[in-house]
Amino acid sequence: MAHTLSAMTTRSWPIVALVIGAVFAWSSSNWSEPRPPEGWIGIDTHFNYASPGQHADYAQHLATLALVQDAAKAGVKNIVLPESAFGIWTQTTEHLWVRALQDLDVTVNGGAILVSAEGYDNVMIEVSGKVAQILYRERMPVPVSMWQPWASGGATAHVFGKPAGSFAGTLIAPLICYEQLLVWPILQSMIYKPSVIVATGNGWWTGDTNIVAIQKAAARAWASLFGVPLVIAFNT
Repeated sequence: MAHTLSAMTTRSWPIVALVIGAVFAWSSSNWSEPRPPEGWIGIDTHFNYASPGQHADYAQHLATLALVQDAAKAGVKNIVLPESAFGIWTQTTEHLWVRALQDLDVTVNGGAILVSAEGYDNVMIEVSGKVAQILYRERMPVPVSMWQPWASGGATAHVFGKPAGSFAGTLIAPLICYEQLLVWPILQSMIYKPSVIVATGNGWWTGDTNIVAIQKAAARAWASLFGVPLVIAFNT
């Protein structure tokens, strides 16, 4: 790529442009959509939050559980839910989900917020009918709106934190929202040779913009580049 861009500044640029166009056309004709592994599914939701700081209430938990139960009846084993699907994670929330999954042969990966004295962590949590555990802490929250290093109370950035996690016995590369648009998180994760890329987001606030579509396109591009299956789950 560096040589090609350099060549575009020479007198041979028409030839280089033709080569680039041919490679682009070949790539487009051979494109195949990244797919989830067998028995996996990402469930998109459509919950809107009326005011900033609002999180999943009891009614939303029940509605999300109904989606999980439907997927389980269809034979799905590993289910991925969007960012913040669990809302603020508490012992009560954990008890609700573990108890609800006791009779289902599924493992659920859902987004949540863990509140601390310094602020909060944006996380992925693995839940089954037996136990719930933190799977991943977001490395790069959205600057300003979430990550505010100059103030207290914002999201924590675990920049060099755990880049991969084991979900349902499979090593995954987790990418939450903004991380899908950056180079560092996916490169750091792929060092560990994960078997699946799990990309989640919460785009209810984006309205009629293309933000969510851009994030999904970026996740698909990463999956195609590394030849790894992809599971996507967004709330819009």
